[in-house]
Amino acid sequence: MTRLDFAGVGIDIAAARIVSDVSLHVAPGEMMGLVGPNGSGKSTLLRSAYRVLRPAAGAVFIGGENVWDLSAREAARRRAIVTQHTVLGAEFSVEEVVAMGRTPHKGMLDRDGAEDRRTVEQALADVHMGWAARRSFATLSGGEQQRVLLARALAQEAGLLILDEPTNHLDVRAQFEVLDLLRHLGMTTLTALHDLDHAVSYCDRVAVMAEGGLVAVGAPEDVLTPELVHRVFGVRAVLDTHPITGRPRIAVASAGRPPTRARTRDHAADASAP
Repeated sequence: MTRLDFAGVGIDIAAARIVSDVSLHVAPGEMMGLVGPNGSGKSTLLRSAYRVLRPAAGAVFIGGENVWDLSAREAARRRAIVTQHTVLGAEFSVEEVVAMGRTPHKGMLDRDGAEDRRTVEQALADVHMGWAARRSFATLSGGEQQRVLLARALAQEAGLLILDEPTNHLDVRAQFEVLDLLRHLGMTTLTALHDLDHAVSYCDRVAVMAEGGLVAVGAPEDVLTPELVHRVFGVRAVLDTHPITGRPRIAVASAGRPPTRARTRDHAADASAP
């Protein structure tokens, strides 16, 4: 397992500072949730860790080494990523998709060997998708595809997993399946999450971003207080214990006045009744 550090990271896009002075560490084996409103800089920060956006200030360290000092191959051996949108040709089988994770460990002309095949098989078993090895990736459901992409990341045998909204566009059951799997893996994990309740229920710690900066970091129940949630997200929040799982949970509601259109129609119907 690998430690991840952001040290004073600033990121510019089109001459505008999008992320400013972010310092954050993810400890080995920790599951860290990155939360914040749309446009807060979450995805931009993640892209600096997987070498898509070079920081204009500060640095990102994986295992104590600046990720931008590593070769692309070496960086891929140290960290695996799962992004929001992965487009693959319909001709790829599930097994072939997962085998792509072995690329950083092979030469340009190397064919898959016995060790590669064992690693792919084990990765599929870990995500409970071995039954679909010969299926076309394109024929799977969204949740199944996300599991396969996680298997591809596992096949890289990297010490760090970075995910950008891994539950986006998934139905309720698939969301829980993916999050349960991430929790079970026990890898060093940094994941951007849209749902605050997922962050509270599954993450060891959360980092809250707003307007390109880091607002707070700590245990979910300590950081996502009603006051902070209202200030950053503009909604009301209540923290309590989930009656089924026994884990902390957060419930949110609009901070404004609830809609009145339906209620007005109801009152009109009542008034017209004899």
